Amino acid sequence: MIVHNLLLQRKDRSSENIDMAKNLLSALNGNVEVIRDLKVAADIRRAESSYDLALIARFATKEDFQSYLVHPFHVQVGTQLKDHIASAASVCFEE
Repeated sequence: MIVHNLLLQRKDRSSENIDMAKNLLSALNGNVEVIRDLKVAADIRRAESSYDLALIARFATKEDFQSYLVHPFHVQVGTQLKDHIASAASVCFEE
């Protein structure tokens, strides 16, 4: 199993903008068939150093993860979000 963790910090950190991004990311589930499990959560701490959103996605294989990266729906979501992201970090690992 491949686990992909993504942290995002929005430029506009209002609750409305964070909710909009959370909804966009959550829509990956069901639209990208190689995702085995997806969790998207908003930060409750709201500290200046915190990231606003966490995405945790699980894939059966590395090939499925690679397919996810170029999937048209994933690319579309990324395009919609990219200009509104102040910072991002990711870690992928195999379990």
